[in-house]
Order: sequence, then C-alpha cells, then structure tokens
Amino acid sequence: MSLNSGKFEFLTAQNSVLVLIDFQPSMFRSIASGDKVVIKKAAVGAAKAAKILGVPVVLSAINPKLNGDFIKDITELFPSQEVFARKVPSFDAFEDERTWGYFQQTGRRKVVMAGLWTSMCFAYTAIHARKEGYDVYGLMDAAGDSTPAAHKYGIERMLQVGVIPLTLEALVSEWMHDWDNPKSGELVKEVYSKYGALIGWH
Repeated sequence: MSLNSGKFEFLTAQNSVLVLIDFQPSMFRSIASGDKVVIKKAAVGAAKAAKILGVPVVLSAINPKLNGDFIKDITELFPSQEVFARKVPSFDAFEDERTWGYFQQTGRRKVVMAGLWTSMCFAYTAIHARKEGYDVYGLMDAAGDSTPAAHKYGIERMLQVGVIPLTLEALVSEWMHDWDNPKSGELVKEVYSKYGALIGWH
C-alpha cells in the first residue's frame, strides 16, 4: 500500500493557505449544530493567526445582499483584501472564477478551510479542492450547520474524500511549530489566550 507523503508534511506558514467561506450574519443565525460563539471564535482565531504568520487568506461570500457582509471581525484584519462575492449562485466557492483564480495565485498545495454551512458550501468547496489534487485540512470547530446531523454527516462526507480534520489550537500550533518561533509571543497574546484554552498566558 503506497502512502501519500504529502500527508506527513506538517502545515507551515510557507506551504499553506487559509480559505474562509460564508462567515456572514444570516449563515450564523441559522446554525443549530453547536455554539455560534465558539464557531465564530475559531474562525476569527485562525484568521488572526494567519495574519500574524503571513499565511495567505482567501475570503468568499455568497449573496451578500441577502446574507449580509462577511463578518468584520475577520475583514478588518485584512483591510486591503477583497471578499469575493461569488458571481455564480453556487454552494461551491471554487466554482467562482475570481475566487479560484486568487486561490491558485497563492501557489500553495495545502488548503486549510472552514465555512458555513458544513454540509454545503464548506463540504462542496473542500471536495472541489480534493478533486483538483490539493491536500485539504478542515477546520471543524470553525464550522456549523442547521442541524447537528447535517454538521456530523457533512464532516463524514469530507473525511470520505480525504479531508484531514483539525481544530484551532492544533492548526495554530502546527503553523507555529515550536516556542522558538519569533511570533510565538504574539500568538499567545493574540490567539491562544483569546480564542483557545491557554487563557491567562498573556
């Protein structure tokens, strides 16, 4: 049995990209699979860690006129970056040419991804990336859906096509790699202490 060696290569700030999909007010309002505050904190924490470490970020929104603008907690971290409002009415963010083009320009083969809802826009975009040969890492604590079952089986569907599950603190730690990272102090103060379990370290 052959092994995909890419799966054994750790995520770094140099080899990965963060894709965040549809973190918009109406999408949050419909979540009933988990704590909305926890889900939002995980997404914002990942975005803040990406900013600190210089990881490229792709932001995609579906029908902002109906669903509201992408949350400011994230967009304010990247004031000069466009949120790609999909021009096709698709649940798959990568079917939008501008989103897909911007993503490809990063040149990264490892994709960390999260979105609302788990079973639809998140799952469909993740499956698209897997089909194109990318290593996809699903940030599962930054995802939610309309029911617990939809969230659960959305994750299971992604796992079946090879999406690798992880959570916020695991992601940040993998990006940081070790405490000798020159950004470790900033990550403790701005991410771990505010969005993770290491409360009180700052």
